[in-house]
Amino acid sequence: MNKRYLSVAAVLGLSVAGLGATSATASTPAPASATASYAQYQGSAAEAKANKAFFEAVVKAVAEKRAANPGAKSVTVTYDASGAPTFAQQIASSTSIWNGAVSNVKLQEGSSGASFEYREGDDPRGSYASTDGHGNGYIFLDYAQNQEYDSTRVTAHETGHVLGLPDTYDGPCSQLMSGGGPGPSCTNSQPDATERGKVDQLWANGLAKALHKVNAAR
Repeated sequence: MNKRYLSVAAVLGLSVAGLGATSATASTPAPASATASYAQYQGSAAEAKANKAFFEAVVKAVAEKRAANPGAKSVTVTYDASGAPTFAQQIASSTSIWNGAVSNVKLQEGSSGASFEYREGDDPRGSYASTDGHGNGYIFLDYAQNQEYDSTRVTAHETGHVLGLPDTYDGPCSQLMSGGGPGPSCTNSQPDATERGKVDQLWANGLAKALHKVNAAR
């Protein structure tokens, strides 16, 4: 996340290599000057594409599990937080925030059959989300960035990408997906009404389409 909350795969090829691991894989620590400030926030087409790919991969994985158990009453996305013990509280808070904000999808911790995991370490790109395109991925939480910015906001923001939301760096502090755009003083970790509505819409329509594709392929 080169000086921003990066939900990126401009570096996707680099990230994918570590997707099979279940523990945190920290990148080589960057010089202090590289991690001291994440003041500039810029989006890119590559990041937007990566965010969309992560969401679609998770939806597909959930749809396949749902098709195998059509009687399930709710849509649940399982995550593994064991790779980011330093951020256990922030992860629990951010997933609780999202579970209380939306109704069409729920996040649940569990190491078995997890669709994505959280990892921690030092990375000059900051925090980001990445996927292998097959329903598996991870959210990387950078130490330096989480010291400069509100950590629960960072974690909830990155989790928002798993649920399908894009970055809106030029948005106000009231928008969770504006990330670090409003600056370090912004501590809002709650999605606004538009973001909540979008997630519910995405999981209603996206899951229905994915289920149709899964069932048609059977």
